[in-house]
Amino acid sequence: MKTVTLSITASLLILLTACISNGKKKEARAEPRPNILLLMSDNHNWDHLGIYGDKVVKTPNIDKVARQGVRFNNAFCNSPSCTPARASMLTGQDIWRIEDGANLWGILPVKFEVYPDILEAAGYQVGFDGKGWGPGSYEANGRPRNPGGNRYDDFNTFLKSKKEGQPWHYWFNSLHPHRPYEVGSGQKAGIDLSRIEVPPYLPDTGDVRLDMADYYAAIQLFDQEVGAIMEALKNSGELDNTIVVICSDNGWQMPRGLANLYDFGTRVPLIVYWPERLKKNGSLENLVTLKDLAPTFLDVAGVDIPEYMTGKSLLPLFEDKEYTKRDFVVYGRERHAFVRQHGLGYPGRAIRTRDFLYIRNYEPSRWPAGDPPLYGDVDPYMLNYPGPAKFYILKNKDKPSARKAFDLAFAKRPADELYDIKNDPYQLHNLAADPEYAALKDSLLSRMVTYLRSTGDPRETGGKIIWDDTEYFSEIDKTPRPSEEAIRIFDLDSIYNYLE
Repeated sequence: MKTVTLSITASLLILLTACISNGKKKEARAEPRPNILLLMSDNHNWDHLGIYGDKVVKTPNIDKVARQGVRFNNAFCNSPSCTPARASMLTGQDIWRIEDGANLWGILPVKFEVYPDILEAAGYQVGFDGKGWGPGSYEANGRPRNPGGNRYDDFNTFLKSKKEGQPWHYWFNSLHPHRPYEVGSGQKAGIDLSRIEVPPYLPDTGDVRLDMADYYAAIQLFDQEVGAIMEALKNSGELDNTIVVICSDNGWQMPRGLANLYDFGTRVPLIVYWPERLKKNGSLENLVTLKDLAPTFLDVAGVDIPEYMTGKSLLPLFEDKEYTKRDFVVYGRERHAFVRQHGLGYPGRAIRTRDFLYIRNYEPSRWPAGDPPLYGDVDPYMLNYPGPAKFYILKNKDKPSARKAFDLAFAKRPADELYDIKNDPYQLHNLAADPEYAALKDSLLSRMVTYLRSTGDPRETGGKIIWDDTEYFSEIDKTPRPSEEAIRIFDLDSIYNYLE
């Protein structure tokens, strides 16, 4: 691992030690506070970038930023679902601490502060485009705006509107590589299907390769967006005083990815670029999560980090100061999409070390991918648009070519799962029932439960469980209508009702 160092001038030390309390500026600063630019893809697996070793997808703009900064190789979201992953990042808290905010298509209660509001109170101009926090309804909760800040059409519009000399935070939210994809778009983009490496939890078939190629093409569109934004930042003259962060909100939308606590749902790319501050082409193995971004951004802005945040500032890492490394990270999920009768979720918690992943499924009698026959926690969730990988697995689930993939992604799971990351990086072999791993499993479970109790998780403290009953602000999901193609292929009904 390369050591990441930070060159700090005396004036920067003054900048970072100038004190701000409760989000309000105490005194004038000797130098301008750094701007913060967050560039986020949507449903993007951690290693599907050139800089992370993918040999097929072409991401020259992101790779360039990474080579000028540092990349994290063990970064995780705090929930494999868009709304809670983003809510955790904004609040700097674990999802079980933010009530309704732990669910997709819900609310983020007003009582939970978000870092853009804190930065704004400290004198920053804050803006975003695209999804921001969501999907969900901030209006239903009485918030005056999206928790991401003030909405703009795009980054250029924001740059034109910002006040001269005022520090700023901008959050760019790409639509890519979120489904749906145009089937065949990958081949149109020149992606060679024969070079794609299909992970062993998916069938290695033409349909799956086609689907992955379309996903790669969408990543390449995100890369182009990053390139255009970085060019605009350079032209603005503010590049040298801006910290740039590139990441995804959660893992990719393939079976066993999004909405799952395996690495393919939780492990994300994370790249940090800070001109003249970070050693170029750095690489860090530290276990970090997206909830660490809120305290990190407050720290670089010189704002006191609220005690309630369970995230941890990464600034000491960049400054080459003493940093207490984590031995593990803990994350979880509650209800993803509305895909089971009466809106039930599939609750789980996980502890991830460098070498092992332990998962506790609290309701193993439920279908992890949603009720059959739609299995809606795997996209396309209503089978209402094309999804070659999911379609292939469901169509061939009783055949040798797809049976293993079906069991891994769609079948019911035991309460306990344990995986040896070093020897089984694709998490194919559950060791939880193996007597040789009993002591390790118990140790991981004990450490996880201790953490969950210390952070107030009602799943372990005996508190009220609300997540099966909280409001879900997408009515169409409650009565899904499969496409005509899916109805024909799978002999489906034309409408399903999850409220019965």
